Amino acid sequence: MGDFQKGKTGKGGNGAIYNHKEPSEFVSKPGNEWQTAEVTMIGNKVTVTLNGKKIHDSVEVNHGTGSHLDDKVTEPGPFFLQGDHGRVSFRNIRVKELPKQ
Repeated sequence: MGDFQKGKTGKGGNGAIYNHKEPSEFVSKPGNEWQTAEVTMIGNKVTVTLNGKKIHDSVEVNHGTGSHLDDKVTEPGPFFLQGDHGRVSFRNIRVKELPKQ
């Protein structure tokens, strides 16, 4: 059932920038409903909209947040989609490279 039962945000919960910053508000849906997320990363600044609500706005991330392959956070590289201690499903994943600014 995920975070919905807790009813509060956390640095390791749904929508968090893992081990760095918890969401600005709790907007998780129950575990039997699909979550929607849009994440934009420009350099080392991350903006996240979860279930229609902006929960991170240009948050600066200057270090890896866990499971990182290196500490080059301002350079292009891999990203991880993960669940924590249970079944997780993903659908309709789209990745788009943004023009350099």
